[in-house]
Amino acid sequence: MKNKQIILLINSLDGGGAERVVSTLLNYFSHDYECHLILMENRISFNLDKRINIIYLNENANHSGIIKFLRLPIIAFKLSNIIKKNKFKKVLSFLHRANFINVMAKLYSSHGVIISERIAPSSIYSQNSITSLAAKFLIKTLYKKADLIISASKAIKIDLCNNFNTNIANQVIYNPYDYKKINLLSKEVINITIDKDKSIITVGALSRRKNHKMLINAFSKINDKSYKLYILGKGDERVALEKLIRKLNIEDRVIFLGFDKNPYKYLSKCGIFVSSSNGEGFPNVLVEAMFCGCSIISTDCLSGPREILAPSTSLENLLRGQIEMAEYGILTPINDEVNLMDAINVYTEDSDLRYLYSYKSKKMLDDFNISTIGEAYLKVVFA
Repeated sequence: MKNKQIILLINSLDGGGAERVVSTLLNYFSHDYECHLILMENRISFNLDKRINIIYLNENANHSGIIKFLRLPIIAFKLSNIIKKNKFKKVLSFLHRANFINVMAKLYSSHGVIISERIAPSSIYSQNSITSLAAKFLIKTLYKKADLIISASKAIKIDLCNNFNTNIANQVIYNPYDYKKINLLSKEVINITIDKDKSIITVGALSRRKNHKMLINAFSKINDKSYKLYILGKGDERVALEKLIRKLNIEDRVIFLGFDKNPYKYLSKCGIFVSSSNGEGFPNVLVEAMFCGCSIISTDCLSGPREILAPSTSLENLLRGQIEMAEYGILTPINDEVNLMDAINVYTEDSDLRYLYSYKSKKMLDDFNISTIGEAYLKVVFA
């Protein structure tokens, strides 16, 4: 099947959940298909199969938001030339900027356009800033010109339809996970000692949306002071978070691990995983932490966590003012430090409950296996 092409477009592969999805899909497809990866910026932090052809658009990652916005038509024209030169029939893009140029490139070429929406736009463009207003305008204007939208969760599909009038074909495909690979990588040795029964870990970019500040504040107030918090990720907020940790006098209990291509070796050695995010798409690390045996706490943000931890409940109303003992973990309201602290205390004070959730969470992961999700992607790419 090497004569069949799969072409994926994304801003870069410099860390992040969408970037991990792209690398997972391409590595899986590269065994049987001719795979091409188009990167707007020349940054790669994930291991890729050597059979994957990488094409760079050579965009400057340090451009301001305004410059990036103004360059969209230019990049779209560059992309269209690549599409025509290589006779690509269909391009699947990930993340907003890549989605915008994929649609805009259709003005110059006749390729099929599939865009993958990784996060509910309403959750990240809620402000009246120029950036938010421009992004919302482009989503409303351009997305409906695509041939298909792939939403990473049901809540994203609902958000796009209800708030952005994207009344075109929209299919929900959850993120893929290569469990064999995760299991192998989880056994890798780390250079620090972690007490599984006294450890909390969070994984994600150190950005305001991830709300590590709330997690750190909640962690500083939990009853059992023998617990340690491990933070895996990189980002602009690190300096501010380190300052907060010093102010709270918990430097000896909070450990920054930086970014690592293999988060599983840390997840498998920690007992509790916490996601304190204000907004997600379909949080990869939540499923990965469950597979690695962590007991889960997550904010009930838009979107993803409720679909994973409480799949039989309604997606319409987010949690307010209380914690929810969901089927596969604990949900807490967003931006609620007190309830997050209470949720952590529930686990730290009841080891039997913690172990029960760890056991249950592993039982519901088959739907996210790379073979199942990969087949779903192949059906739309070759439709």
